[in-house]
Amino acid sequence: MLKKVRWLNLKIKYNRFYYNPLPDEVCIKESSVHGHGIFAAQDIKKGTDIGATHIKVPMILTYIRTPLGGFINHSDKPNCFLDCTQDWDDHLVFNIITKRLITEGEELLLNYHT
Repeated sequence: MLKKVRWLNLKIKYNRFYYNPLPDEVCIKESSVHGHGIFAAQDIKKGTDIGATHIKVPMILTYIRTPLGGFINHSDKPNCFLDCTQDWDDHLVFNIITKRLITEGEELLLNYHT
């Protein structure tokens, strides 16, 4: 679905698929683990790719952390893991993948050390 946005007398086509900082399946809420966290807004199936947490960009010699990466909390008993989903010319993209069914309202957690 395309929407036309008027800004400074320019017509800009907006497509919701360009970038979404948080997928529809998750939301940010207060966490009992630490500060705020990523929570399931609906049931999420095992093996679901939630989205990118960190992107390595060689030109700036560091990683860019996405909103998912900024709010995902640590646990020794995680329900998600990180997977390098893209690796090209020293650019790396790490995504959150669910290890099991995550029910609505449950916090998504990673083990930072594995």
